[in-house]
Amino acid sequence: MLGMQVTEAPAHVPKELVLDYPIKMGGLVDENPFDTVIPHVHRTMPPVFYSLDAYPGGTPAWIVRRVADLEKIYSDTEHFSNKDFAPFALLVGESWSSLPVETDPPMHGLYRKFINPLFTPKEINKLDGKIRQYAQEYCQAILAKGSCEFVHDFAFEFPIKVFLELMGLPQDMVALFLAWEMDLLHTNDLPTIAAATRNVVTYLREQIADRKANPREDLISYGVMAQVDGRPLTDDELVGFTFNLFIGGMDTVSTNMAWQFRHLATHPQDQAQLRAHPEQILDAIEELMRAYPAVTTFRTCSKEVTIAGVTFQPGDKVAMPTCLAGRDPEAYDDPDHVRLGRKSRYLSFGFGPHLCVGMHLARREMRIALEEFLKTMPPFRIQDGYVVKTHTGGILQPDKLPLVW
Repeated sequence: MLGMQVTEAPAHVPKELVLDYPIKMGGLVDENPFDTVIPHVHRTMPPVFYSLDAYPGGTPAWIVRRVADLEKIYSDTEHFSNKDFAPFALLVGESWSSLPVETDPPMHGLYRKFINPLFTPKEINKLDGKIRQYAQEYCQAILAKGSCEFVHDFAFEFPIKVFLELMGLPQDMVALFLAWEMDLLHTNDLPTIAAATRNVVTYLREQIADRKANPREDLISYGVMAQVDGRPLTDDELVGFTFNLFIGGMDTVSTNMAWQFRHLATHPQDQAQLRAHPEQILDAIEELMRAYPAVTTFRTCSKEVTIAGVTFQPGDKVAMPTCLAGRDPEAYDDPDHVRLGRKSRYLSFGFGPHLCVGMHLARREMRIALEEFLKTMPPFRIQDGYVVKTHTGGILQPDKLPLVW
């Protein structure tokens, strides 16, 4: 049961594979996990192992750490289901699923077919001017202050601005959306997550009703007017579609930006290289996405299957930690060293049928943020003596990043 502490593994799990996974749900640590914990996991733990508290709510899951094995699971929709990989609807006693991410074939393909046109490079190009305007406004405000706490002054709010633009929502919702986002994704307290879920879903239902009465040019109206398999979306489908946009459109972009700026603040040679060669920023983001992937998603085993010598049984939860994948020594040469020109395939946007639908928008936001910040600000570093703490769990995220120049 979600949130009920489990003290021993089920009978089919070999005792020697029950290990303490050091990336704890809802934790806050002084160390940089990419420098310490993640290399330790790769050095000391088997390719697949079992943790009693790796799933949201502190319940068990398998941990899969190698790129090759993760790619097999991403692609295997016969043995692994995406249904209910996050606990949000379950916590509030509702039946919707985040679309398309929490769905399986054949419906997954139908949902992707109606959503994909929203996020093509051609469509994202139309947002370029607005995204750049928001980035410039934040940079000018930060420059005037003389220093910043990058995570909250830029990384969190900037993607929310873009999300509100896409959804046709008022820009003065930034602070409220940020509060909901924190309670949804950065706590392990189930009542807090449930309350935030209710707040978000109630607001989204109000907006859906408004667009049904007064459709306009935004993503909520698109969902209201769209058809799947020749029919309009149901109420549950509309909630799942808009809730997924809420989750995916903000926090993961914020987190990746925070890691990218943390790296540049602590590696002045890389920062200087991108200042001198801004045309290299897009390739640099690709390498930083490989080196600092932050998100763990989950699958549920639906049919017995063996991977890397380990047998999964129906009902088993499986953690898909991109933070481990990006530093896999079997997939990358010298994985713990960032080389800005490195060209590598990575799993930070997922893989196979569930490749992130919004990845072109995410890349655009990250690139423009870096371009405008490096263009506007003098060389920056982390405030002297400050120890950056990192939130651990489903999303690895720097807590605060005080930058000075």
